[in-house]
This record gives sequence, C-alpha cells and structure tokens, in this order.
Amino acid sequence: MHNINVAFVCVHNSCRSQIAEALGKRYLSDICDCYSAGTETKPRINQDAVRLMKQVYGINMEQTQRPKFFSEIPETDIVVSMGCNVTCPYVPGKRNLNWGLDDPTGQGDAVFLDVIRKIDRNLLELREEILTMARLQEN
Repeated sequence: MHNINVAFVCVHNSCRSQIAEALGKRYLSDICDCYSAGTETKPRINQDAVRLMKQVYGINMEQTQRPKFFSEIPETDIVVSMGCNVTCPYVPGKRNLNWGLDDPTGQGDAVFLDVIRKIDRNLLELREEILTMARLQEN
C-alpha cells in the first residue's frame, strides 16, 4: 500500500489542525503522510496546544510544524475539516470528512484536553478505516 496524503484543515491552522497533524504523524506515519493547513494563518501554533501536547504526548509541535496555507501542502487523498464553526475551508480531495470539533482557543486546559482526546480517538478510527479499505482493495 502506498502512503496516503491526509490534510487536516481549519481556517487559521493554529490549534486543532496542528494537533491532528502531530498525532497523525504519530499514529498514521506507516500508512499516511499527514499535513495541516488553513485559508488564513496565525504567526505561530497556539501555545496552549503546544504546551499540552508536550505534557501529554511528549510532542513538541514547534520543532516540526508551523501554520501553513493550502498552497504549501501536496495534493491530498483525504481532507479532514476540524469543524470551524464558521465556513470551513473546502479542499479538494478524494474523501472529505468533518470532525465537528469546537475550537478550544481561549478556554481552559480541560476543554483543550477534551478536544485533544477526541482528535486522538478520531485518528485511531481513521487508521482502522484506511487499513480496512486497503484490505478490501487487495481482495
């Protein structure tokens, strides 16, 4: 099976999509290349997200990630919108998903950790879906 390109998208590419990219690299790197992007960007990744990802997973997102525009990532096979509570950006891909996650920016750690756990769970489910689809295509 060749690696699949997965893009995690939200408007500012500073929080949820960055968390998804980091965890996607952890859980999907053997089958997917993971990216995040937005239609607008912030100057840096949300610092609460950076702190909590270091604390919970030991991942320093600032070492390997930065806010990016869609034009900076390759063509994707799967596009996952985070759930922007505004008009989520549409990126053409073979499969489009919307995880419907509220933005935790400006809220407490408990809200951030809840969103991080939901992203974690969604990624594990996505991994199983991709592996199941690959097995079906082999038969």
